[in-house]
Amino acid sequence: MNEPVQPRLRVLLGQAIAIGPGKADLLRYIRAHGSISAAARAMNMSYRRAWLLVDTMNHCFVGPLVSTATGGSHGGGAQLTALGEDILTRYEAMESKAIAALSEDMESFRLLMNPSAPSQESHEKPPA
Repeated sequence: MNEPVQPRLRVLLGQAIAIGPGKADLLRYIRAHGSISAAARAMNMSYRRAWLLVDTMNHCFVGPLVSTATGGSHGGGAQLTALGEDILTRYEAMESKAIAALSEDMESFRLLMNPSAPSQESHEKPPA
């Protein structure tokens, strides 16, 4: 098995995931595409799901991470706020530190993993 094994960092605020790998990806796509809907399409995600993730992030921090403009003759859009850029930068730094700190442990873990395991989790129901 040569696939990398990495930890996944999630920052919780109570029961809510304030930011994690998927939300960080969404912020990157919003930055790149300038809209929540375009970011959602690029991620093969529904607009509603993307909007709910942004809404959760915006409520978990002291200010919004994403600002939006409603449509009109020139269309709407979204962009990361200064806080959003700061949070994404800090999250990426924490993620890098976690990967570096756990690299030996993760390599040991990888050696104990099944090399023929499927690459994606199965969504099948467990047998009754």
